[in-house]
Amino acid sequence: MSIGYSQSRSEVADVATDGSNDRVTVELVEKYLDLTARAKEKATPIPTSEGGDADATRLADMMRMCDDYAADARHFMETGDLVRAFGAINYAHAWLDAAVRIGLLDGHGDDQLFTLPP
Repeated sequence: MSIGYSQSRSEVADVATDGSNDRVTVELVEKYLDLTARAKEKATPIPTSEGGDADATRLADMMRMCDDYAADARHFMETGDLVRAFGAINYAHAWLDAAVRIGLLDGHGDDQLFTLPP
């Protein structure tokens, strides 16, 4: 059974109970919203003397993009567009991952929440 745009949020949530991995569900989007929120809470800025204000500006921009995509994900989920919601929350998390990977945020060694630098 495919999930159509005309289905209500509760109908989509009911589909999730079959345990399959081929559908985007409310529970799946909520799981990744929570994962991204936990990652954002855990990550802390890394003070650098090399990049100074430029690094702070870059990090602020990356965090704004994370917040914007997370807000988009919540909006899409509320309107029943779970595919776009899932895509948006993954983009949000990717901004955090990128900031950790390039050394603007410290992921505190958590390889479950972040892609850590080598």
